Amino acid sequence: MSTSIESPDGTIEVLNIVPRQGPGGIVAPSCDAAISLAVDEINRGAGILGREIRTTNIDGGRPPHEVAAEVSALLATDMVHAITGWHTSAVRRAVARAGAGRVPYLYATSHEGLTDELPGVLMLGEHPAGQTVAAVHWLEREYGVRRLAVIGNDYIWPRRSAQAIRESLSDPAAIVLERYVPLGYADFSDFLAHPALDLADAVVILMVGADVARFNRQYAACGRDATQLRLSPAADENVLLAAGAEANHGFFVASSFFLDERVPDARDRMTRYRARHGAFAPALTSFSNATYEAVHAIGALARTVGSLEVPDILDALDHGLYLETPSGIRGFRGNQAIQHGYVARASGVDFEIVDRIS
Repeated sequence: MSTSIESPDGTIEVLNIVPRQGPGGIVAPSCDAAISLAVDEINRGAGILGREIRTTNIDGGRPPHEVAAEVSALLATDMVHAITGWHTSAVRRAVARAGAGRVPYLYATSHEGLTDELPGVLMLGEHPAGQTVAAVHWLEREYGVRRLAVIGNDYIWPRRSAQAIRESLSDPAAIVLERYVPLGYADFSDFLAHPALDLADAVVILMVGADVARFNRQYAACGRDATQLRLSPAADENVLLAAGAEANHGFFVASSFFLDERVPDARDRMTRYRARHGAFAPALTSFSNATYEAVHAIGALARTVGSLEVPDILDALDHGLYLETPSGIRGFRGNQAIQHGYVARASGVDFEIVDRIS
């Protein structure tokens, strides 16, 4: 498909894939509001390639093949110019195959760091080396964490992330317990009662959205939060609210964005967000901010490259692509955006940044 073929009403059409159901559905209202802010900011300016941007939201909480089938049908209209959103890696892999490099696909979620992505897939989310792995070693330095337990959803991102952690450890046997459960899993009592969990200094939670909140409630209810830390790269303020303040003691999160004065544009962005959506809008969180950044990155790509043609974008990546985004200048290593990461401690239902990680 060519972005030089205009859609009937002369707009830039973007598919945003965000879960509306399942454990990831907890983020949908926040993502919708953040995407709306980005679209408004772009359209009040010069648009994209001189044209107004318009978004179509797709439910990314369905089985990957169902999401991919809908994307394929929409791409067949020749009126879609880009894909983005916050969704699982399993959905990304299916959608990338369906898209076959016809339009740029800006993936906004932290991921597993595979190197075989199809042309046109740009990874805006955090790479495990700069997020999960870095945060694990931060816990080792700051809290003396030596032995880990891992609980994850059973798909590609958690399993590959756990593998990256294991490969980074001087002693791979330091992971004393490792379990994977389906999305939407309800009862963690077997994991929490497992004798090997008593050997762990911390638990790495590689689950999504509401599953993290559910695990944290059960973890705190059995009293383990008093002696064992938890770390997640996949929790935002919505997760803290869903779990409840009493369930978040000793819970750390790694992310590239928190609403903190040390993060570029964070406070100003919140002011703009509240001005558009009001004081009772869904929380602007690290997950919803990722979708905001991705929509703006489409505009930055078009300004920098001069088109949204995948071959042009790939050529720009080969020659050192830099994008000017609301969070500052972003470079790429291959198809991976380079960014700083932070570790934050949960304080009730808010986050407090405690350190910066690379």
